[in-house]
Amino acid sequence: MSAGPGSPVVSGSAPPAGGFVRRVGLFQATAINMSQMCGIGPFVTIPLMVAAFGGPQAVIGFVAGALLALCDGLVWAELGAAMPGSGGSYVYLRQAFQYRTGRLMPFLFVWTAMLFIPLIMSTGVVGFVQYLGYLAPGLGQTSGDLIGLGVIALVVLLLWRGIEHIARITAVMWTVMIASVLLVIVAAATDFSPHLAFTYPAHAFDLTSDHFWLGFAAGLTIGIYDYLGYNTTAYMGAEIKEPGRVLPRSILLSILGIMAIYLLLQIGTLGVVDWHRMTNPDDIASTSVASAVLEKTWGKGAADTVTVLILITAFASVFTGLLGGSRVPYDAARDRVFFRPYEKLHPKHRFPMLGLATMGVITAIGFLIGRHTDLATLIQLLTTVMVIVQALAQIVALTVLRRRQPALKRPYRMWLYPLPSIVAFAGWCVIYGYADRNSPGRHPIEWSLAWLALGCVAFLVWARLEKVWPFGAREISEEYLTPEEPAVV
Repeated sequence: MSAGPGSPVVSGSAPPAGGFVRRVGLFQATAINMSQMCGIGPFVTIPLMVAAFGGPQAVIGFVAGALLALCDGLVWAELGAAMPGSGGSYVYLRQAFQYRTGRLMPFLFVWTAMLFIPLIMSTGVVGFVQYLGYLAPGLGQTSGDLIGLGVIALVVLLLWRGIEHIARITAVMWTVMIASVLLVIVAAATDFSPHLAFTYPAHAFDLTSDHFWLGFAAGLTIGIYDYLGYNTTAYMGAEIKEPGRVLPRSILLSILGIMAIYLLLQIGTLGVVDWHRMTNPDDIASTSVASAVLEKTWGKGAADTVTVLILITAFASVFTGLLGGSRVPYDAARDRVFFRPYEKLHPKHRFPMLGLATMGVITAIGFLIGRHTDLATLIQLLTTVMVIVQALAQIVALTVLRRRQPALKRPYRMWLYPLPSIVAFAGWCVIYGYADRNSPGRHPIEWSLAWLALGCVAFLVWARLEKVWPFGAREISEEYLTPEEPAVV
């Protein structure tokens, strides 16, 4: 069907199956989310969190991050349960904003995902080089840069193959990742000092201090970074059994489970290593705090062994992240929401070559930025990039869809609506608003806006080539409504 540029084309049919089979149950879905959330993050961010707050009260950051993740998770839960297809955010944004701006919002989501997904992966490589410095104390800046770039090249090389081989590699690395986290928690429990963990500096909880709120904003940013991944099953909606029930529960259970693990890890670490050591750039505890915990509790040999496991964990986080991330532009291009070259698959192994190559290059650039500035700045940059187009836009999308498609079947509806949406919106705004103040001289807000503006230009080029809005009709596809349930247009 076609129409003039001012006339939207409306269709309302059930989403195609797309060849996916719903085989993932609640246990597997929760495990998938948790395995994506618990990577190298907590091993490298505990010192950053302590530095942000200036003491053991840094635990507040992980709790605040969990609260934001829970409230934002309820947004994902309602949208994912109502539209359980493959694609996650770009499906929700396409459904909500198509009435006014065509495919602009899902395009911008994919555009920003091309940046923030590899930036997240680059923090894993930075963490890898940091912990390698524990095993090789004389590792210089140039050597570390070359090793990090080599790790990224190796990841891309391992992913340049069929998915059946990748599944076996992923299973082994996931096991090592869980073992490394549990070993650090158990080691900390064997030599735990309540005095170290719960003795706070003067004015630690002074809510009238500007220093406290600057630390809180920085800690909230670091905290939510550590929880990223709670939405993984939303991107796999077409493969989830009983998605209306399983998907919301997998999101909530994974956040609560990871919160418990992170609190045990944070409090346990603070009970073994004096927090002042974590803020001293010349102390190994500031870059390899888990290794410092093991060295003090079980000795240097145990510390070396667990450090190797953490290196594998860092590698695994980059590996699994680029595996899933490289599929985002492919899915969008296949659905005509992004540049068509990204839908091409490897002729033999059937993986998206261009998406993997592009994200590999951006990961390398992000790694060098993190190495030559600091990890906290890199985390600020990646979160500001994703806030506007994914986090805030998706919260708005939930409200828009309640008004535009009131008849949409919603197996799960947000508890206490709209309170969690308001809390999540406020939390993301705090992260965005304080980004420049927590990264003086780095200007992450300006960089995020520049990337967004460049994405709008790219959209206009793409829309012209594809002859879609604003150079053609707005094609409104209410694919999750049945013909008997029209939307409010």
